Formats: sequence, C-alpha cells, structure tokens
Amino acid sequence: MNVLPEPPSGGPTDTDPDTDPGVEALLPAPDMNEVVGSRDILLITLDTLRWDIARRCAREGRTPRLTARMPGGRWARRHAPGSFTYASHQAMFAGFLPTPEAPGPHPRLFAARFPGSGTTAPGTFVYDAPDLVTGLAARGYRTVCVGGVGFFTGRGPLGSVLPGLFGESRWEPSFGVASPDSTRAQVDHALDVLDDTPADRRLFLFLNVSALHQPNWFHLPGGTPGDGDGPESHAAALAYADGHLGRLLDGFVRRGRPCFAIVCSDHGTAYGEDGHVGHRIGHPVVWTVPYTHFFLDPPEEP
Repeated sequence: MNVLPEPPSGGPTDTDPDTDPGVEALLPAPDMNEVVGSRDILLITLDTLRWDIARRCAREGRTPRLTARMPGGRWARRHAPGSFTYASHQAMFAGFLPTPEAPGPHPRLFAARFPGSGTTAPGTFVYDAPDLVTGLAARGYRTVCVGGVGFFTGRGPLGSVLPGLFGESRWEPSFGVASPDSTRAQVDHALDVLDDTPADRRLFLFLNVSALHQPNWFHLPGGTPGDGDGPESHAAALAYADGHLGRLLDGFVRRGRPCFAIVCSDHGTAYGEDGHVGHRIGHPVVWTVPYTHFFLDPPEEP
C-alpha cells in the first residue's frame, strides 16, 4: 500500500544534520568563469523529486550511485524557483537554480548580465544572452536536451519552448512519464550523445528525468493502477533511476574531459499532505527540494 510514513503534515520541518546549513558548506564553491570553457557541464533535474524522500533514500542506501558522488554523501536542502516544471526550468535556464534555505544573499553560479543583480558575484559566469543555454552555446558548447516530462516533448508550441533553447533536443515516448523504464532509455540516448561528441568539443548536456513524476506506481513490485502513487512508489522510482544515472556519471568520467555536474529537483509534489495532491501549490513538500553539485574528473594516468 502506498502510505506516507512521515507525520501528517508531511513537510520537511524536522531538525537534523541534513537540514543544517553546514551541508551547503560541503559543496565546492567553484569559480564558474574557470569552469565554463574548461569543463563539460551536466545538468540533471529529477523532476518532481521531494526533499524528504531523497534524504530518506540516501540514508537507507537506496541511491548509492548518486550518494557516492555527492559531497559528504548528503543532499543540500533548498527552495525551488518554481512550483511546477515549466516555471522552475524557465528560472533555472535563466540562472536561478534552487536557492539555499538559509537567509542570503546567495551568489549564483550562472547569471545573465543585467544591472542591479544582487546575486551576481566574482565567481559567477555572466553571459550576454537571455538564457544559460544560449550563453554556453556562444562559448562553443554543444547543447543537448534529453527530454522527459511533457514540457520537453517538442510536441506542440508549449512542449517546444524549453527544448527549443538547445541546439539539439530529443524526446520519444520511451523517455516519458508513462514508461516504466524511462531512465534507462534516456541514459542510453545520453550515452550515445557522449560517444558522438568529439573529446575536444565542449558539451552541455541537460537531462530531465521523468521517472519520479506521476504515474510512478509501477515502480513498486506488484504495483497496480489501483494502488495509485505515493511516497513509497516515489522512493522506488528514485532507487530505479539511481542505477541508470550512475551509468551516465561513469560515462562522463570515461569521456576523458573534466565535467561539472548539477543534480537537483525542480519541485516536489504532495501525496495528501494537508489535503493536497500534486504540485503547482505553495506547500513545503513542493517548494523544498534536494540539490547537489560536484566535479567529475577522468582518472589520473599512471
């Protein structure tokens, strides 16, 4: 049965080391002006992933491949820039990644050049373009989108806005929310992109993982549509995705170019907390999201 093992409110309001601002201190603070141009950049959004479930899966050892890469093996707890996929990704592609929950200001990794920005710092990569994707393309990056949920299908005007930012985009039904093996198909394609990109070509790869989004009941053993979605199927979907994402991270290491990787959620979702189901609402389970970033470097030659 898909039941919530947390208190009725379901909000991530407990106090423990994972909610401590000290987790942010574990994240590297790179000068993005040095990163851009010298490293590939990988952005993975785990669409709809809740902070509390990401944290629990990491603690229980259900996401060993992601946890092994995260500084300290822990997610940073942040606030999403939007409450649903379209709004949140528009913000992230403009340089507004999930924000640390402690009081700021918090310098950003990327920012469009505009006067009066209070979060553009010396280590921020500033671009003269309306979005990060275009800014990276201007620096010689091959920009590739591997879509997942409906806003990345390239079907219809609305489904084409976000993938249209990229030089190349790919979506097929096997990548989408209704596919029980979506992450495998997405990662297989992403690995083909790596194989097809010359080692001396800079790459910005974006992957929108659809497995966490509803429906996710089929990630539970023996799950049926009548069981519906819930925290347990959400957690099972994350555990499933972890195995395939590990293949992608390893692929970047094998590629031989250093890489800077960002892995985060765009928003959470409600499974009955305070009577809410879904997202596009202002509730702690929606706006509180997991975030991490780290370096992927090729092995040193003996």
